[in-house]
Amino acid sequence: MEPQNVTNPVTEFVLLGFNHSLKIQQFLFMVFFIVYLMTCLGNITILTTVISDYHLHTPMYFFLANLAFTDITESSVNTPILLSGLLSQHKTVPFKECILHMFFFHFIGGAHIFLLAVMAADRYVAIHKPLQYLTIMNREVCLGLVAGSWAGGFIHSATQIALLLPLPYCGPNTLDNFHCDVPQVLKVACIDTYLTELLMVSNGGLLLIVIFVWLLISYTVILVKIRRQVTKGKHKALSTCIAQITAISITFIPGIFIYARPFKTFELDKVASIFFIVLVPVLNPMVYTLRNAEMKKAIRRLVSRVLFSGEKGIA
Repeated sequence: MEPQNVTNPVTEFVLLGFNHSLKIQQFLFMVFFIVYLMTCLGNITILTTVISDYHLHTPMYFFLANLAFTDITESSVNTPILLSGLLSQHKTVPFKECILHMFFFHFIGGAHIFLLAVMAADRYVAIHKPLQYLTIMNREVCLGLVAGSWAGGFIHSATQIALLLPLPYCGPNTLDNFHCDVPQVLKVACIDTYLTELLMVSNGGLLLIVIFVWLLISYTVILVKIRRQVTKGKHKALSTCIAQITAISITFIPGIFIYARPFKTFELDKVASIFFIVLVPVLNPMVYTLRNAEMKKAIRRLVSRVLFSGEKGIA
């Protein structure tokens, strides 16, 4: 299908947001603002604890610290747009800013997904090759896996943007969401986007499904291995794996719902988006700290050091 004559190209998008009364939007603003503060506090606590406590200078916690960093940055990319939109009935976003937002959102989100896969591989090596674990997961390998995760996120995001940019956008310019995202932007293009949509679903949705299935299989194998082994660290290994299964489930299920299907509008789209970009970053630190005895001990040691040094300063 040939593109229409683009006489008035779109220069900005209007985000419809939630379309509730002002009082409800103000209430949601307070809720999401508190969630954002909790996200930053929880993940900064993980980062600070891992960096400052030598007991946590292991591959698993190195990957966890990087995951916390992606949670902070991803939430900081999305939540300010959500909050500013809740304070107005219609939020306008310049076209270039919208594209830039989508790039960083999918860049960081892609890195987050690949990091979860890396963490599963790390646990697999720890369970199946415990004596060679530190040799296999040495410093160079860990740095390479993290760099590869960010590179994978960059390639994923750059591919999405490369597919979107050549399309003509001549109106309407309204996006039925609270932030710029691929499904909504693609739908306002002036040409038939069926082929582009298939490529988008393959690049995003299919990738999510493949990694999610691979992670579930990997953790199933790990859990079976743990159950068959009666070792000193069995409870700790089970707790760690259960925490990571919980984390990948709350991350992948909403993402698959959004990106692994034709880009049609459903009533639950905004709910899934809220869960995916607002709640997941705040749930991850809760999952990893509340179910991880070693992390909780390290946080207590950090708090004790801070309070003790503060008392010495006062004295």
